Amino acid sequence: MASRWLSPLQPVGRFGERVLDRALCVLGAAGLAQGPEFFQQYLQRLGGHLDEARRALARFELVAKESGLTLAQLIETTRAQPAAPVVKLGDVIAEAQQRVESLTVAEAALREAGVWSRPWVFLRQVDAEIARGTWAAFRPAVPVTTEGLVYAVAGMLLALGVYHLGVVLPWKVWRARREAKKVSALKP
Repeated sequence: MASRWLSPLQPVGRFGERVLDRALCVLGAAGLAQGPEFFQQYLQRLGGHLDEARRALARFELVAKESGLTLAQLIETTRAQPAAPVVKLGDVIAEAQQRVESLTVAEAALREAGVWSRPWVFLRQVDAEIARGTWAAFRPAVPVTTEGLVYAVAGMLLALGVYHLGVVLPWKVWRARREAKKVSALKP
């Protein structure tokens, strides 16, 4: 009985479903397209950190050179001193050297990563401090690159897949079962 009263609303429901379908396509495309944009902004920030770390390390290398030492010798010499602040300076120099090495590896890995491997490389190489800073300053944009297009299409397909397999299909199955129960209840 209720379906007879609701039948005039079916075209409105189909229209609403089409509008929702299109809206989810746009949201999925725009949402996943932010991945390449975030990676690009992260890489810029990572490059800035790397430049600054190289600049600091270059100062230590200059001190070592002016002292007639290699950087490794400067680190060992400062660590061997009896004064605690000088020992800590050796640790600071070693940490600067290590930071340059790790940031260089991370930047190269992200730049060389392919479209589909970049998220996994990012997760393996991420510097949490730089990622937090990137997220805090992140400005959504629509990248007009091939990678942006690939991610947009993937986002659209993902949104549609979730919607149709997670909402529409279960709804149709539920309705079909309900109708089947009604038909079986009417049969003698």
